[in-house]
Amino acid sequence: MAVELPGTFMQRMKDMLGSDYEQFADSYQETPYGGIRANTLKISVEALRALSPFTLEPIPWCPSGFYTEAGARPGKHPYYHAGLYYIQEPSAMAPVELLGVQPGDRVLDLCAAPGGKSTQIAAKLQGEGLLVSNDLHPDRTKALAKNLELYGVRNGIVLNESPGRIAAAFPAFFDRILIDAPCSGEGMFRKDEDMVKQWEPETPLKYAAMQREILASAAEALRPGGTLVYSTCTFAVEENEGMIREFLNSHPEFSLIPVGGTGSFAPGLDGLREAARLWPHKVKGEGHFMAVLRHDGSGASAEEGAVYPAHGGRDKALSVSSRNKGGKAQASAKAAAARADGGRGVKPGRTAGKSGGAAPGRQSQGMGEEAALAAYAIFAEEQLGWQPSGYPVLFGDHVYLSPLPKAALDGLKTIRPGWYVGHIRSGRFIPGHPLATALHPAESTRCLSLSSSSGEGVSYLKGETLSITADRLSVKPGSPSKGYVLVCIDGYSAGWGKWQDGMLKNEYPAGWRWT
Repeated sequence: MAVELPGTFMQRMKDMLGSDYEQFADSYQETPYGGIRANTLKISVEALRALSPFTLEPIPWCPSGFYTEAGARPGKHPYYHAGLYYIQEPSAMAPVELLGVQPGDRVLDLCAAPGGKSTQIAAKLQGEGLLVSNDLHPDRTKALAKNLELYGVRNGIVLNESPGRIAAAFPAFFDRILIDAPCSGEGMFRKDEDMVKQWEPETPLKYAAMQREILASAAEALRPGGTLVYSTCTFAVEENEGMIREFLNSHPEFSLIPVGGTGSFAPGLDGLREAARLWPHKVKGEGHFMAVLRHDGSGASAEEGAVYPAHGGRDKALSVSSRNKGGKAQASAKAAAARADGGRGVKPGRTAGKSGGAAPGRQSQGMGEEAALAAYAIFAEEQLGWQPSGYPVLFGDHVYLSPLPKAALDGLKTIRPGWYVGHIRSGRFIPGHPLATALHPAESTRCLSLSSSSGEGVSYLKGETLSITADRLSVKPGSPSKGYVLVCIDGYSAGWGKWQDGMLKNEYPAGWRWT
């Protein structure tokens, strides 16, 4: 069905595109393209192509992205529930590819919900370094947190904060920052008719004021020499080239890295050819704008910050102030790190000790912090046979492993301080669903693989109890068959079950179940 577009918008696009306008207008008669992106935290691109029940066509600008055939329903397959791929609009995969993320980087996704680009960043980090995913809207952070959990992200933190408060908390800290900015959404008109209904001629200027503040805050949070990618899904020059030109004029320490004019990317407009645009009449995707900004390295100080062990990666300087509840700086980063836990995470082969300092939120109601973390460490030793790295953080009775000392998050609205591993109940540790989804089969003492095609996989995802004989379990030598089992779909982790006497009690969360 053709999309009826505002006359004012179409006249502006005619002035902007000239001879390309008719082709642009005709593209709105076409059906939007669908896409999925392989979650390489769990599966390789090659393995997904071999397993996929859908016909897949590579997306030129994203090595892990594929177009799906018309009529495909990738959200209705067990592989989706196992987190093997993320359903994402093809053009939306481009900005993260330009960010140049490397394992070990500290990355901030400043406007992250619902989490597509954050999961893409996490896949590039491969469990090393740090990902902070933020969104200003509380309701949207729920979907953001769930997506990071579904896709097995171990080194991510989810915040619900203003960009300004994040910059104050983490000055000159991040190696790379992505701003997928709130915008007038003109590039999504073909895909989302609600965007058309909400658009008015003054909408771009309204969003431009917001984008200006976000860019300024991001500049403060980026380390000297770091990279910032700014993207929108709109055509308006005021929100795109005009915003970048204004930013560069007020931030001479930044320069624009050339992107546009090659392959699928068209150059930016208004003389800013180094930026890039994706046009719906030129590529198989919706409208997008991208600009890559690089800090020149001025202002770097080797003495600032305390050193903390990055989650699974290289040591990094922690330039973070400890904050009181009012958000004001009150101590040095070294003091904050010392109060957190002296740099100790849950180390392999050791029981978690008292982390020191007050845990965020209320304390565990059933037992002390030291006993609660010890219960978790005992479970990890028995069920996993190893101790995942990270700073242990207790929120009430819930246990997280954070890539940052917990004092680094003091005063910030934190939705997830790290990898949620489980909770304490009656003195015992109960593993959480996100612990399972981030594990590989070899990382669990007991494992069971269900077939996606036999019906058992779907039955498990529906929350049903299954009859499973002991010989179907994969159990590490010397361990009993009875206990928690990592349940997999075709060999890829999906959740927990509890096996005893031929029956698998289903531990798949009610809110996640197949409907």
